[in-house]
Amino acid sequence: MNGPNALYYSILSLLLASVIIMGSPGPSTISATAMGAAYGFRRSLAYVSGLIAGTVAVLLAVAAGVVAILLSVPHGALLLTVVSAVYILYLAFKIATAPPLSRRDDHVAAPAFSGGFLLAVANPKAYLAIAAVFASVSLFQDRRLLDATVKIALLTAMIVAIHMAWLFVGASLSRFLRDPKISRIVNISLAILLVVATIVALLE
Repeated sequence: MNGPNALYYSILSLLLASVIIMGSPGPSTISATAMGAAYGFRRSLAYVSGLIAGTVAVLLAVAAGVVAILLSVPHGALLLTVVSAVYILYLAFKIATAPPLSRRDDHVAAPAFSGGFLLAVANPKAYLAIAAVFASVSLFQDRRLLDATVKIALLTAMIVAIHMAWLFVGASLSRFLRDPKISRIVNISLAILLVVATIVALLE
């Protein structure tokens, strides 16, 4: 298949792959949902913006080949894994112990942009998932710069859409979390899910 139809189907394949691979439950997406549930949509935006910025940074690193260099450094992958695991455990604790929305003081700090950015760039799943999606489709044969530029633009849009969707899911749960018992159960469940998703990502 050649011409515009081939490009259309290639773009569709790329977007579908990004939804399946990058949009699946993982440390970044689960943390976006957990933050939305624990802190509400507005107060979680800074953190999720950090997740988005960090994931885009990983995308750019994949496109530039920086990831291959980083992972070739002795203990480079291990260092990323350790940093990610330690921060995710801290994040899970913050989520599990977050007070119910009805009792929350708005002056209590929610996780910030820097926290989301750190998790995204130290998330081992992000590198593997984005590399898999980036390499899965070639949009423009023999035009590598144009191919990379278009894929970066499309995947950046998908990164924003995927994280905002997961945040919206979490924020939608927050309306039911005014009851302290329900809030505690949901927050602890999401914290456990975050840790489990991380362990799964590390074992893949």
